[in-house]
Amino acid sequence: MQLLALALYHRDGRKDHRVLRFRPGALNIITGESETGKSEVQDIIDYCLGRRTPNLPDEPIDQSVGWYAVLLIFKDGSRMVLARPRPTGASTLHAMVRTGDATLELPQADELIANSNVAALRSEVSARLGIEDFRFQPPTGAARSAFDVSIAQAALLCFQNQNEIADKTTLFHRQTETGMAQTLKDTLPYFLGAAGPEQSLRRHHLGEATRAQRQAQRKYEDALRQQAATDAGGLTLVRLAENEGLLTDVPVAPDTGQVVALLHQALDASPRTAAPLDLPDRRYELNEERRALREKLQEYDDTLASVDRWQEQGRVFTGELHLQLNRLQTLALLGPEQLHDATVCPMCTQPLREPDLSAQDISDLTSELADELTHAQTIQPVREEHRRVLQAERAAVAERLRLNGAQLRELVASDGRMRHLQEQHVRIAHIQGRIAEALNRTGSDSDTNKLRHELDLAKDRVAALQVLVNEDDIAAETERCLTNIAINMTAWAKHLNLGRAATATEVSISLNLLTVIVRSPDSRLPLRRIGSAKNHIGYHLVAHLALHTYLQSNNRPVPGFLMLDQPTQAFFPEKPRDASKVQDADWATVTAYFTLLDEVAQLNEGNLQIIVSDHANLPEPWFQDAVIANWRPDDGGNRNALIPFDWSR
Repeated sequence: MQLLALALYHRDGRKDHRVLRFRPGALNIITGESETGKSEVQDIIDYCLGRRTPNLPDEPIDQSVGWYAVLLIFKDGSRMVLARPRPTGASTLHAMVRTGDATLELPQADELIANSNVAALRSEVSARLGIEDFRFQPPTGAARSAFDVSIAQAALLCFQNQNEIADKTTLFHRQTETGMAQTLKDTLPYFLGAAGPEQSLRRHHLGEATRAQRQAQRKYEDALRQQAATDAGGLTLVRLAENEGLLTDVPVAPDTGQVVALLHQALDASPRTAAPLDLPDRRYELNEERRALREKLQEYDDTLASVDRWQEQGRVFTGELHLQLNRLQTLALLGPEQLHDATVCPMCTQPLREPDLSAQDISDLTSELADELTHAQTIQPVREEHRRVLQAERAAVAERLRLNGAQLRELVASDGRMRHLQEQHVRIAHIQGRIAEALNRTGSDSDTNKLRHELDLAKDRVAALQVLVNEDDIAAETERCLTNIAINMTAWAKHLNLGRAATATEVSISLNLLTVIVRSPDSRLPLRRIGSAKNHIGYHLVAHLALHTYLQSNNRPVPGFLMLDQPTQAFFPEKPRDASKVQDADWATVTAYFTLLDEVAQLNEGNLQIIVSDHANLPEPWFQDAVIANWRPDDGGNRNALIPFDWSR
């Protein structure tokens, strides 16, 4: 898989879009001044290939571009368009995928529509690339999770940002991000051809078989421990059951078989000494009766109090009647005065405004009071009789309440005996529960033998799978692949006259360290111990060129392009405006680096596409033939860049 074109579409949907064409199977150079978008090309392509967390610049690209798209070509001649909208926020999962034959081209702006997502995009590209559909299974006991191998891991081998290509501590794209170094170590053997889905599946089966063996081992050991515990504690349970009457005629020193038999006998025995628990029916009845009697006694007390209040009120009433009647009876002593005119004042003989009562009226009132007093005195004996009846009934209720209390005290007196019987029943139930638990934990000899047999089968399966995994010897096969890669690395490092290369016996990639190792008869140095940025960049170049040459010659499922950003940065001042105008740079070394890139592209006979973004612009014809974009001001002073000048206006 190689790149044919990159397209940027304006956010306003205008028809004209920015297109950058690439030459497949050759060296492609994007040269120009600083801040023209050279480095962003690599980030955009990485994003279009399905990266979930893009690293795209904010200005001016983010302000003007609405969609990004790449046109890919595969070895069979088929093509694919991968387009993704400008990310909103930290990421976006939307994508557009279109496939076709050799006539497929970049879509027009009005054809862009999200018809897929990142997961489907990766799956489609991975299948076209030839990456087998399998899930990488980490070794048994590893803390990391399994993952699907796809273009996401293969793309890590195809990019070198400007801060990565000059890094002396890392070798691969995004290696310093969390988990990426381990991902590279896990997948590089597959991409080299040292491991495949079969090996991963065998390792997965070995992990499952190992876990099954550990489970079988635990079950067997638990059974042995439980059996030993029963032998030690079984006799104690037998003695406890004997003390409670569940067993009789127990031998003085029973053996293991007798102990188990006695435990089963005690479990099946009925507890003769354990009386049934006392049901509180009688106690409940007595308490209910006592409550009812107390309520009835209270009712009688309330009624008697009412009668007493009634009698007291009657006595007060009759006493008042006697007093008033005695006062009125003095009217009988009057003589002729009884006939006095009540409408005239007896003192002044003047007419009264309101006439007084006549003597006859007062006499009539006296007769009425006498009748009422006689009636009230006849009621008093009835009240007394009613009170005596109530007192008699209350006395009967009080006697019943006394008898009820005596019965309750009798029940309380018998609680001690009943409590003893209940405690004995609880002890027996507790002992039988312990016996049942002990017998459940302890299997028979046949159960133990079955667990032992299952453990032996699990061990045999682990041993058989371990033999298959050992036969794979992925580490040795990976080392063989890296040794083949080291042949070109060593030769090209010497050709570029890199540090320590002249005396080196081998320059290779270390899978464990993910860096370049320079071996000589007296030393073994990692890249971080070799000085100068020139050497750091040079060793990155020879490592990735040799790696991709090996991958393409062995038809491995890795994209056939390598993108390098600023490989000559070590030879120019910091952030030069235009490196082609720097006079004191080591142009001989710069030329040697680009010459090697061109030669390796030709060596791969069209299978490897190398894309370089750099400030350098060599005058050699072969270099100028490789330039696909020169982003410097033209003769008229107009600025050339990835983003057209009129897009930012």
